[in-house]
Amino acid sequence: MGCLSRSRMSLMALILVQVIIMMQAVHGILLDPNMQRVSNSSSIEKHGKEYCAMYGICGKREDGKVLNCPYSVPAMKPSKALSSKIQSLCPTITGNICCTSDQFDVLRQQVQQAIPFLVGCPACLRNFLNLFCEMSCSPNQSLFMNVTSVSQENHNHNSTVDGIALYVTDTFGEGLFNSCKEVKFGAMNTRAIDFLGGGARDFREWFTFLGRQAEIDEPGSPYSIDFISTVPPSSSMEPMNVSVFSCGDTLLGCSCGDCPSSSMCSDSLPVPAPHKNGYCSIRLGSAKVKCVDFAMGIVYMVLVSLIFGGGFLCKTGKSSRASLNMRPLLQSTEEEEGELTCVSKNKHMTLPVQGHEEVAMSKKGIRLPFIQCYISKFYRRHGVFVATHPSLVLGISIAVVLLFCVGLLHLEVETRPEKLWVGPGSKAAEEKEFFDTHLSPFYRIEQLILATIPLSEDNPAPSIVTEKNIKLLFEMQKKVDRIQGNYSGSLVSLKDICMKPVGEECASQTVLQYYKMKPELFDDYEGSSHALFCFEHYTSSEPCLSSYHAPVDPSTILGGYTGSNYSQATAFVITYPVNNAVEKTGHENGKALAWENSFIHLVKEELIPMAKLHNLTLAFSAESSVQEELKRESTADVVTILISYIVMFAYISVTLGDISPNLSPLYVSSKVLLGLSGVLVVVLSVLGSIGLFSALGVKSTLIIVEVIPFLVLAVGVDNMCILVHALKRQPDELALEERVGNTLAEVGPSITLSTLSEVLAFAVGSFIPMPACRVFSMFAALAVLVDFLLQVTAFVSLMTFDLIRTAENRVDCFPCIRVGPSTTELEHDNLGRRHQKPGLLVQYMKNIHAPVLSIPAVKVAVLLVFSGFAFASIALTTRLQPGLEQQVVLPRDSYLQGYFNNISEYLRVGPPLYFVVKNYNYSLESNNTNLLCSISGCESKSLLNEISRAALTPESSYIASPAASWLDDFLVWLSPEAFGCCRKFPNGTYCPPDDQPPCCASGDVSCGISETCQDCTTCFLHSDLTGDRPSTTQFREKLPWFLTALPSADCSKGGYGAYTNSVDLKGYENGVIQASEFRTYHTPLNKQSDFVNAMKTAREFAGRVSDSLKISVFPYSVFYIFFEQYLDIWRTTFVNLSVALGAVFIVCLVITCSLWASSIILLVLAMIVLDIMGLMALLGIQLNAISLVNLVMSIGIAVEFCVHITHAFSVSEGDRAQRSKEALTTMGASVFSGITITKFVGVLVLCFARSEIFEVYYFQMYLALVILGFLHGLIFLPVLLSICGPPSIKSLLDNNGQNSPKSASLWTV
Repeated sequence: MGCLSRSRMSLMALILVQVIIMMQAVHGILLDPNMQRVSNSSSIEKHGKEYCAMYGICGKREDGKVLNCPYSVPAMKPSKALSSKIQSLCPTITGNICCTSDQFDVLRQQVQQAIPFLVGCPACLRNFLNLFCEMSCSPNQSLFMNVTSVSQENHNHNSTVDGIALYVTDTFGEGLFNSCKEVKFGAMNTRAIDFLGGGARDFREWFTFLGRQAEIDEPGSPYSIDFISTVPPSSSMEPMNVSVFSCGDTLLGCSCGDCPSSSMCSDSLPVPAPHKNGYCSIRLGSAKVKCVDFAMGIVYMVLVSLIFGGGFLCKTGKSSRASLNMRPLLQSTEEEEGELTCVSKNKHMTLPVQGHEEVAMSKKGIRLPFIQCYISKFYRRHGVFVATHPSLVLGISIAVVLLFCVGLLHLEVETRPEKLWVGPGSKAAEEKEFFDTHLSPFYRIEQLILATIPLSEDNPAPSIVTEKNIKLLFEMQKKVDRIQGNYSGSLVSLKDICMKPVGEECASQTVLQYYKMKPELFDDYEGSSHALFCFEHYTSSEPCLSSYHAPVDPSTILGGYTGSNYSQATAFVITYPVNNAVEKTGHENGKALAWENSFIHLVKEELIPMAKLHNLTLAFSAESSVQEELKRESTADVVTILISYIVMFAYISVTLGDISPNLSPLYVSSKVLLGLSGVLVVVLSVLGSIGLFSALGVKSTLIIVEVIPFLVLAVGVDNMCILVHALKRQPDELALEERVGNTLAEVGPSITLSTLSEVLAFAVGSFIPMPACRVFSMFAALAVLVDFLLQVTAFVSLMTFDLIRTAENRVDCFPCIRVGPSTTELEHDNLGRRHQKPGLLVQYMKNIHAPVLSIPAVKVAVLLVFSGFAFASIALTTRLQPGLEQQVVLPRDSYLQGYFNNISEYLRVGPPLYFVVKNYNYSLESNNTNLLCSISGCESKSLLNEISRAALTPESSYIASPAASWLDDFLVWLSPEAFGCCRKFPNGTYCPPDDQPPCCASGDVSCGISETCQDCTTCFLHSDLTGDRPSTTQFREKLPWFLTALPSADCSKGGYGAYTNSVDLKGYENGVIQASEFRTYHTPLNKQSDFVNAMKTAREFAGRVSDSLKISVFPYSVFYIFFEQYLDIWRTTFVNLSVALGAVFIVCLVITCSLWASSIILLVLAMIVLDIMGLMALLGIQLNAISLVNLVMSIGIAVEFCVHITHAFSVSEGDRAQRSKEALTTMGASVFSGITITKFVGVLVLCFARSEIFEVYYFQMYLALVILGFLHGLIFLPVLLSICGPPSIKSLLDNNGQNSPKSASLWTV
């Protein structure tokens, strides 16, 4: 369920999983004490070729960063060994040089930290290295560099460089920036320049970032560098203008992901067009009309023309038609009073029957189709048997149902959202299981949203980034840290369950991470100004790194801002990622659940009041919140449901009883006990249905217990009213058994037809893939069937007992008390019953309703109005939106209501998106590696290149950024250029970077080349690789090294933490990795349609890539499992409604044997369903599994409004107008009082439900069904029957008793 798309707020966990320690590229190195110094006499400034601007190292800062000497000396000739070392890193530097061996070692160590960021794009890396090589060692250094300021070194008081001016042409600067601006840094799903350039947008901003002088203990240059593009006119200096390589260079070209403008990247998979509404439109003047609206308008105008044209022709031809006798097609002669004739091919049979009291049928016979005849005959015999043995029938029927109820001992209630709303055969469910099993379940998310309140309606909310609010957040965090949940007697804190990518610190996503989660650092870091600084420099400033040594993206911890104006944020978003486990026994996440319960209690009882005191709002959610609130929602409306039952029970008791003063006293004629018995029959049918399915191992849902009894009661009351009213119409002089038998024979076929239609319509819902709706439909179908069987057995027995009670003048509810006149006197009173006036409803139907509908103008108006609304509903149906808003599913007073509203208002990030690759063959021969990766040498159509390309058009692809690629980082980590990453000891074991233990002792501020690791060498030389790709054996051996390698300043590409769960190593030794993922994230998704379109687009993209690369790829996001149903909800709706209508049509056709009558019923049912869908669009009710089940069930319920009127019309005589009036007179009152009002009073109570889902999907939709069913059944259907109704199946028998069965047809058309 769309509700349960909680994935939007989960991105924070994704970001912190991807992020590990990132340090700045330019860094100071330890001073080499053996450096040969140059005489101070050489410090005279001179600018020319073969002259240096600075030479040698003269000191170091407090943080250990070395400082160059401001010596202007001639360039020196290097030793052969030094020249070789320089050539390996700086091939453009030849001949003399302006750097010592120690200076070059510093340079090499500095760029070592930048190489892993850029090595995937050779052109960018070469341009970047050329800049620093020329600046450090160029023999013509003085031509483009000038020392602008010097300072005194503290220890030796030597003069050291404090600032320089570096003249660089704009051509080189722009070329350098263009070659690097799109280079990706996978672990952060961002650009490398965000780390190496502070997010620079052009080369000037990048130069400004590189040239700023770093503070003590901060990464960066120890002296300021002023990049200038033009030299002074009188100066002999020349700007540096070494060759610059384009990222699309044929020799040093980058991948398409790092260089989208490359010509080799133009041939790629087509980018999907933006998802639009998909409706064509027509412009009429200044108005724009949808094609479907225009088409429906044209059809309606044609229909209006036909109606008026037909009326005109009928009026002009009235005289010619007057001679035509509108008689029934089937003629008959008088027959013996009270005989019903059954037509069956060439023979017939008769059985006694009594018609309605309002119609004189003593001299008429009814010729019925053989199926109805046999049903009537069966029911008459059945009724006589039940009336003869009421106790036996009642006992057996109750015993059978009680046997079903034994299954309640095995009742299990399913409350897990993924089990309620996702089918077992779901593709998304299979992909989620694959992801959870082979990789790792997505983290549990606990979240707080602290927001400011607008000052007024016209003034926006103030910024949340103030010292007062940050201090409040520290106080709240202190309380959260102290939370302890009780799990099996042990106490669980956040640190016990939180995600820890590196070290022992929780990877909480909060603005407090800019202060290392330590309140004492707030003042040391100059309060809120530090947070504002970190918003802009979170990737480049060491003090901004989190307590777990990773950058914290401000977009994940702030909300309510526009663009990149983080300082204007109006909300703090605090996220606590908690480790998750695959649920097998239901106890794997027990510790997390225990802590979450304590967390929810803390927020409600303490944190929310704290926020209110500071005039702030606090919304929150835990991973278990939705499930727990759904449980509470299931019990929130118990009182409302009970009141609904009581109201319906009271109405039943009044309706079933006789309150006329001409009859017995009220306490005798009332039917309270019978009505209560009918309600108990409904309860038993529901319990029997639940018990039987529970015995079969089908889990129930809480909504079944609430809705199905109401549904069955609303449906079952109709049959009870019809049975009791039919029994009242029987002559009292008949024996009790005959009266009961005639009652069932009279109404049995129609209630059987309506019940079978309802059962089949409900059963169709069991084909809906969503488990909650499928189980609901199964339970409802069986409950309605069991209720029907109990009605014709147990309830008929109870009617017999009630009839005996009334005959013996016993008090209702207290049958042991006998009062009033004798039985003889009672029978005398009953003789007058047949001569009493009809009821008010009957009189209304006969004298007002039917005559008004027979007026020609009224008929035309009815046809125009109802057909017009039907066509309008077709047009409105196209506006139905798929989905199920999470707020609708939850109680109105749920704390999650505010949370989901805040999510939509404040969050600026989208849900995480994983592209999962199955069975990746990493052997060198398969070339799968180049089909997946995105660094230099990879295929232009590779998976990661295509993802990067799709991220360029996020409005259509719904992909926000390139994917974090463990494969790219692994290949870079292996590369010989990244000489600080993949290293080995002489014995062949893994050697970590120089700034990690054992190479560097923990706690050391600065590390150099230690004795422990001085003999470490790179894992491979270029000659060891094939096309810069590892062999199968090399890949197999080094992949575990990479996944356990800690990232650090010397090698940021270590895979531990960022990619720990990205690769399934089970069985990878065989050359195939069963599962691996490349992660990115969707654009922010706010509407249900956004989630559906994002999922659809991602699947289409993965399908195209899979077909192109011949590699199995599928997308996965945490919300897919709940939104998959909406991908084909329209097809599912069409199929289920068609099957339901077809099932009802077949039942009607079989029982009535009339294609004509069945077609009319089908037409009216289709119009009712269309009208309901049109009202859904007007009311904003979304199309989902719940509304689909309601639509399917509405077909079964609407049958009752049509079947009884159509049946009464079919057995009436005269022309169509007379038969329509007679049908309304005989059955209109029963349909109105026994069907319409019964359902209306029950549905009306649901408007007071606390749960919006009850109000929207049960009150509004069922109320619409009742009103539309009443209007169509008692207004439109009689008018339609009076115009084009089917022939009558009644035939008058002639006086001489002749019968012509051959004239009767089995199928009336």
